[in-house]
Amino acid sequence: MIKKPFLATVYCLLFLYSVACAQLGANRIAPQNLDLTWKVLAENYQNKSQTLSALTLQNTGEAPLPATGWTLYFNASPSFRAQGDNAPVKVEHVNGDLLRMVPTDKFKPVPPGGSQRIELVSAGQMINQSRAPQGFYLVWDDNSAKGYNIGSQTNKRPEKNWVGWIQPEDVYRQNEVIKDIPMEKLTKVFPTPAQYAETAQPFTLTSSVPVIADKAFTKEATLLADHLATVFGQKPAVKTSGTGKAIRLQQKQGLGEEGYELEVSPQGAVISASTPAGAFYGTQSLKTLIPPTALAKPQNAVILTGVKVKDAPRFGHRAYMMDVARNFQQKEEVLKVLDLMALYKLNVLHFHFNDDEGWRLEIPGLPELTAVGSQRGHTVDNKKHLQPTLGSGPEPGKTSGSGYFSREDFIDILKYARDRHITVIPEIETPGHARAAIKSMDARYERLMREGKPEEAKRYLLRDLNDKSVYRSVQNWDDNVIDVALPSTYAFLEKVTDELLTMYKEAGAPIQTIHFGGDEVPRGVWEQSPAVQSLIAKNPAVKNTDDLWFYFFGNINDMLKERNLYLSGWEEIGLKKVKQNGRTVYVPNPEFADDNFHVDVWNNLAGAEDLAYKMANAGYKVVLTNVTNLYMDLAYQKAYEEEGLYWGGFLDVDKPFYFIPYDYMKNQKVDMYNNPVDKATFAGKEQLTEKGKANIVGIQAPLWSETIKTPERLEYMLLPKVLGVAERAWAPDPAWATETDERKSEAAYNQAWSEFVNILGKRELPRLNYYAGGYNYRIPTAGAMIKDGAVLANTQLPGLVIRYTTNGAEPTANSKVYTGPIKEKGTVKLKVFDPSGRSGRVVSVENR
Repeated sequence: MIKKPFLATVYCLLFLYSVACAQLGANRIAPQNLDLTWKVLAENYQNKSQTLSALTLQNTGEAPLPATGWTLYFNASPSFRAQGDNAPVKVEHVNGDLLRMVPTDKFKPVPPGGSQRIELVSAGQMINQSRAPQGFYLVWDDNSAKGYNIGSQTNKRPEKNWVGWIQPEDVYRQNEVIKDIPMEKLTKVFPTPAQYAETAQPFTLTSSVPVIADKAFTKEATLLADHLATVFGQKPAVKTSGTGKAIRLQQKQGLGEEGYELEVSPQGAVISASTPAGAFYGTQSLKTLIPPTALAKPQNAVILTGVKVKDAPRFGHRAYMMDVARNFQQKEEVLKVLDLMALYKLNVLHFHFNDDEGWRLEIPGLPELTAVGSQRGHTVDNKKHLQPTLGSGPEPGKTSGSGYFSREDFIDILKYARDRHITVIPEIETPGHARAAIKSMDARYERLMREGKPEEAKRYLLRDLNDKSVYRSVQNWDDNVIDVALPSTYAFLEKVTDELLTMYKEAGAPIQTIHFGGDEVPRGVWEQSPAVQSLIAKNPAVKNTDDLWFYFFGNINDMLKERNLYLSGWEEIGLKKVKQNGRTVYVPNPEFADDNFHVDVWNNLAGAEDLAYKMANAGYKVVLTNVTNLYMDLAYQKAYEEEGLYWGGFLDVDKPFYFIPYDYMKNQKVDMYNNPVDKATFAGKEQLTEKGKANIVGIQAPLWSETIKTPERLEYMLLPKVLGVAERAWAPDPAWATETDERKSEAAYNQAWSEFVNILGKRELPRLNYYAGGYNYRIPTAGAMIKDGAVLANTQLPGLVIRYTTNGAEPTANSKVYTGPIKEKGTVKLKVFDPSGRSGRVVSVENR
């Protein structure tokens, strides 16, 4: 029995401790009273490829920031370190992009109103904000106080242009080839149809005009009528028969899987197709015939240009990849993206729902995948949720770092996509990029072990608990690769696969493949795994860890075949390591060639320029996913204010447009640094054979979400450049792509480019101000240069307006419109505005 005097002593000590903690908390700064400012001080610091920057801590509270007892966490490149031997802090790498800053004995308390400047050195250059540290939060060592979130976090623009940012004159030169083409001379259907002719026989469309459809096309007719209701404020009737003026959807054999014919005459519009998909694409073309201004407010009538169109897509696989793992997007935004895809005839949504940073889909029977794997917040063990990454902050559920789709959400998405003839390809990222799944199954294991169920606990484990392998992934994780020697790994993947198939069946949605990732598995994995060593001892086909690659994807391929599915993945699933001239290189693996592996080939950087063609020639089904021309997450321009990554170059609207699928090396204009490309780079590279050409199944544009934290940012990065992807995936090969005379090809390209950007600026972007609630597309920066003492300006997108000021103020929607050379002296500020009054970034020129 415990005696009462002892209990009294314990209570007294606990009371004194709580008082002491309260006093300590009262005498130190509240995190929200700590403001941070980060600024680049120098590039190529110490004549090395590194950056010197400064972080200033400003105390805005009434209590000091003490000299010890705290840690400042943040997300950045692990290369960040404190500058100098007498630095007031040291910076330590935790995992991934999470770092912590702790005070040294040189740190002095920061009094109220005071500040502390900390100099930092990091590798590489700060081309834009994507490499700036972010997501700072404060943790007290004794955990006696919560409220991690600090005050303001400011990222100041560098004062000097050390890195060669794009200048207004550069933009002006780029835009000089663009002609202003009158609206009436523009093609009214987008993407460009295979055959198109205007007849000068328009049709007046009103809400009283019914949509009459053959029974096979009732669903497509209803969706069209729903859209017309947004035009007229009243939904037209949908019928299966009738006479008089009408929009008619009729079945006609011989037009192909997705082909259609569209004729608009004074008697109405007739859409002919062999399949519901073809009929649907006919309705989308009809929608782009509607003048974009008609969506601004309800109309009494709209005039449709008289046309005759015969059309079918160039590629059957026209894909957009949506990454919701790094940063999450709500269901509503996914549906909005599907509306955009449908309008421009993209027909595949590659759904990247898991990665190191998050698992975003509820899987019945595996609750930890979303309870743990979909949430990010401060943690020292990742047992209740994942650590903060990409600036997601310390509190779970508060930012786009957290979130998931319920089973019902995903079924809704599948149904929405199904009705719009969009196939959703789910990606289960394996064996690398799997940290969220690994940590979730660790949590499941610990829960079931506590419940005394050891066999059930091990059932879905994704790592060998005794593995001592040491590795570091490209994204700096040391614990993100699944152990492919474990039977429990395959039990997990079969469980997830079967639950996905159940959802697709319930949604009535088609599924032919599942994407199993396969990219960026680092060196060192599995080397000290007892499970791997046991497999090598028992299986003569597995001689070393390299052979595990073929073992794993062979098993996955067999599993999918049992379910009548084929395997999709990143290019690495079809590659193997070999020695050539004393170097280790990757070549197409003949073991899986001609086995219906579909590979998304992203790497066309230095040394791998022809990889997509090598794989297609070798027998792999290839989806062209070239980073240099199709990665939507790359920044538009080399400008500090432009968000987005730049490791694969910069990607403006023109790069998807000038992509030539069957000869993409022919039209590479710049390298990843935006310098003119040396054509000698492509000498001796493998060209596409006729067999290989038949294996190019389509085009894909990924939007990785490291920097995508809001729907607005997603739409900004996606639009308008994804419209170039839609054009290349649907429209026939343009004449400039096959012209052998370089001068003729360049002239033809400049004309086609002018037509394209005129269509965007005058028709499609004005439409997207209203379509599906409106999209936050990027508005370009103005080009500007000084000539003969005056400022000349232009824009990438004719139809948009340039406004300017000469008084130092930023241009507004009421500022002067640029109509010709500006002769005023001093600082001239320019902005491009769209018809709705939104604007791009301001640029300035000095007219002295």
